[in-house]
Amino acid sequence: MDDAVARAVEIVRKQGVADANLVRMGDKSIMFSEKGDAFIMYGKQGRSWIALFDPVGPRQALPDLIWRFVETARAAGCRSVFYQISPALLSYCADAGLRAFKLGELAVVNLANFELKGGKWANLRQTASRAVRDGLEFAVIEPQDIPDVLDQLAHVSDTWLADHNAKEKSFSLGAFDPDYVCSQPVGVLKKDGKIVAFANILMTETKEEGSVDLMRFSPDAPKGSMDFLFVQILEYLKGEGFQRFNLGMAPLSGMSRRESAPVWDRVGGTVFEHGERFYNFKGLRAFKSKFHPEWQPRYLAVSGGVSPMIALMDATFLIGGGKLAAALEHHHHHH
Repeated sequence: MDDAVARAVEIVRKQGVADANLVRMGDKSIMFSEKGDAFIMYGKQGRSWIALFDPVGPRQALPDLIWRFVETARAAGCRSVFYQISPALLSYCADAGLRAFKLGELAVVNLANFELKGGKWANLRQTASRAVRDGLEFAVIEPQDIPDVLDQLAHVSDTWLADHNAKEKSFSLGAFDPDYVCSQPVGVLKKDGKIVAFANILMTETKEEGSVDLMRFSPDAPKGSMDFLFVQILEYLKGEGFQRFNLGMAPLSGMSRRESAPVWDRVGGTVFEHGERFYNFKGLRAFKSKFHPEWQPRYLAVSGGVSPMIALMDATFLIGGGKLAAALEHHHHHH
């Protein structure tokens, strides 16, 4: 692990945002605050410098760090973009001359009152008991023990990617990289003693939040495995004293026609089909809704005069690794 990533991981451990663990992938540039207590992770694409999520670290470090990012990008002749930021960041972005556009909504489950009791949880309860009847067993494997099952996990991952005709993603998603997969606990489903599904569980020492990044299933995993894996991970985190679970962002949901720029309607679906964790744009909100989350808005902020469209295409290019942007370019010119 290079020195900057190691320093960033120390900051991640002591704060509450689970997805900040994506810095462990080592595929992004890192800009630290002057005191070195906070950082922005970002990617460069075309003339865009794209920051992922809110800056990581104590709140008082944020305004200066955002300015530093915007100014450094400008000095390099580039535009700054913030991808998937929270409402808390909007006033700082406005001060730095950025414009914000609503990108989608993040689904967050409050674990304190998460129980599969009562009518609204009936479907998930049935799925869970069917999974147990199907012989599925859940386990959490701690980082020190993951090397023992890494071959099994790699096999599940490879078959999943082949099955979905998918390439590994980057930037706002992790990839199956052994160091990354071994850095945090992994939740697995076993059938007949063999791992048929897994998700890596992102967490920090504050126990404010848990999240998952990679979710992979082998063709032998029974139907409903994904729901079961999530239920089990939520119950595990609740038992460990975590406060909330971040199910990730659903794009363009909860947006009125008026709110969403017309350009979003045209291209948002294409972008998110490729960029989202679960590779299933249509079923995404429906899947997350099963867990009765609260939905929190997330934004894209861009420096003055930049088309949000271009910024979004650059971000998507980073996530999807290239082939998508060409398709979008094509799409863009024909409308």
